[in-house]
Amino acid sequence: MTSDNLITAGMTGLEEVAHDILSLRTLFVNVVFIGEPGSRNWILVDSGMAGFTDHIVRIAAERFQGPPSAIILTHGHFDHVGTVIELEQFWGVPVFAHSLELPYLTGFKDYPPADPSVGGGLMARLSFAYPNEAINLDDRIFSLPEDHTVPGMPGWRWIHTPGHTPGHVSLFREEDRFLIAGDAIISVKQESLWSVLLQDEQMHGPPAYFTTDWDEAHRSVHVIRNLEPRVVVTGHGHSLSGDFLRDSLEQLDLDFEQDVVPEHGKYVD
Repeated sequence: MTSDNLITAGMTGLEEVAHDILSLRTLFVNVVFIGEPGSRNWILVDSGMAGFTDHIVRIAAERFQGPPSAIILTHGHFDHVGTVIELEQFWGVPVFAHSLELPYLTGFKDYPPADPSVGGGLMARLSFAYPNEAINLDDRIFSLPEDHTVPGMPGWRWIHTPGHTPGHVSLFREEDRFLIAGDAIISVKQESLWSVLLQDEQMHGPPAYFTTDWDEAHRSVHVIRNLEPRVVVTGHGHSLSGDFLRDSLEQLDLDFEQDVVPEHGKYVD
């Protein structure tokens, strides 16, 4: 068994969110395949943890006829770009992100380090060890179009949802009100190892240890709530839908300052 298979064994999960939306968990973060099965026209949203390249390529080959039109990054944190350089080189396709994320994706600027003092569990306490260094996609990374269209995927538009990072984006399809949220909102308490292992389904704000602007993060939650999504695929945890999604998103927005923003931390003030 290859090292890639050893890593993926027991640590991945596939969720068929819709006929044209497939979510794959790589260790503790999701990547999303958007496109009709058997199609030549599809995109990959985020690229997950390092070590999962072969797994992603294999699923793509089984589901589609050819490489994606593009790879779209919701943001550039290590757990969302772990395989992007290898996938870009293998498929030879363009990568897109918000212009404010480009310094972190072209080697010019590192993200602020994680803040283990935010509390919430072992995942937060261990965050001092999480990589925050920039990667370098050089001339293979492009800014998302200013008209908010999503390259390679008609019917979708990108929404600027900063706070977790300056250029964080979410993807929205008006037709059926599907939202790919990235880390703007998530459906597991990412600070807690127990919750991550159980994939305990609950609405949360962005992972606290890497969120640097809480005012913007709250505004992004409010923007998402006003979109009135019917289904949300998050960067961490399972997809959410129905009354639970509507009610928990409203509660998250109303109680954000009290329940989501950490009581202390280097980025809280």
